Amino acid sequence: MKTQLSLKTIGFLWVVAALFGLLLAGCSTTKKVDWNSRVDSYTYDQAVAEMGPPDKQAKLSDGATVAEWITHRSGGGGMSIGIGGGSYGRHSGMGVGVSQSVGSGGSDRVLRLVFGPDGKLTSGPK
Repeated sequence: MKTQLSLKTIGFLWVVAALFGLLLAGCSTTKKVDWNSRVDSYTYDQAVAEMGPPDKQAKLSDGATVAEWITHRSGGGGMSIGIGGGSYGRHSGMGVGVSQSVGSGGSDRVLRLVFGPDGKLTSGPK
């Protein structure tokens, strides 16, 4: 038996493949920051402008501020996409399935920076 897909079905498959490619491209890694080179020049205000408000922060008795940003969340879950098609006689059909699993475990990546009373970075991540 010979299976033939319609142009509409083939076009749909191309669109789904392109969207999946864009999803993967959005997950690419970013350039590493040399935090040691930013000590004494990078300010808390610059950090907030670059990364948004910190997820946690604390003011210490000496006036320093410890701020933490979650840079990557890892919940142990996953997502999968499936595409299927087939034909029977003159009729053909196609389907797309999407599933997501949610799990526990995993660990978040946290960026902790310490800023002095003057608002300048005193130490980067260890």
